[in-house]
Amino acid sequence: MKLLRVGAQGAEKPAILAQDGSIRDLTGVVADIGGATLLPEGLEIIAGTDIASLPTLSADERVGPCVANVGKFICIGLNYADHAAETGAPIPEEPIIFMKATSAIIGPNDDVVIPKNAIKPDWEVELAIVIGKEARYVEEADAMDHVAGYCVCNDVSERHFQTERGGTWDKGKGADTFGPIGPWLVTKDEVADPQNLKMWLEVDGKRHQDGSTKTMIFGVAKVVSYVSQFMSLQPGDIITTGTPPGVGMGIKPEPVWLQPGNVMRLGIEGLGEQTQNVKAYSA
Repeated sequence: MKLLRVGAQGAEKPAILAQDGSIRDLTGVVADIGGATLLPEGLEIIAGTDIASLPTLSADERVGPCVANVGKFICIGLNYADHAAETGAPIPEEPIIFMKATSAIIGPNDDVVIPKNAIKPDWEVELAIVIGKEARYVEEADAMDHVAGYCVCNDVSERHFQTERGGTWDKGKGADTFGPIGPWLVTKDEVADPQNLKMWLEVDGKRHQDGSTKTMIFGVAKVVSYVSQFMSLQPGDIITTGTPPGVGMGIKPEPVWLQPGNVMRLGIEGLGEQTQNVKAYSA
């Protein structure tokens, strides 16, 4: 299933993408796409619904974040060997964990705003895991039982804040609008192999990232298991899993940073595409 949320910010409706490409309203079926809806029994309710009988929503409506009320927005850093190489960082021996503020979450096509005093804003296309069942001290062999599905995430970053303002990555990751997710939450039954998905990102039509999840250092099951050793994971929590090479900071001979007026387009095979206009901060 491809689940989404449509409507004005703060007033999104739960919806599903039907086989014919229409968007159907799930308001009468589930409360929202998040929390208990993402439990196995919640997804079974949607799967058992006659989608063709549901009201059709306009394709012109705004698409919001594909998960509502995200509790934790967890990120794995330097999780692609080729990306680690382009940044000059050693390959991690264990997953690097940091957090994005949940207030960074926006819809997949909402504007990305460069924060005040930013110097080095950057892009990162990432596969995001959406948790569907509580996970605590989960073994890797059982980790996939706790996954509801996947979505596209642009882990927008401010590298000066991230690496030159005291060494805390979270500073460069959590600005408002720095977490576009969606367009869809694609349930795991529709993703045959999350470790073999093509992914890409363009800025103003120029392709910078053109990679695959097959070059991940730590795969989806390992990531879920590993994170669950340090914190419990709840339905609706999101874990982004790192980015392939081609980020702005890795461009030679000089890095390239996002500027107001840029347009980012990105996508992952089977999970949909995003488009964001980059805007300057204004009070």
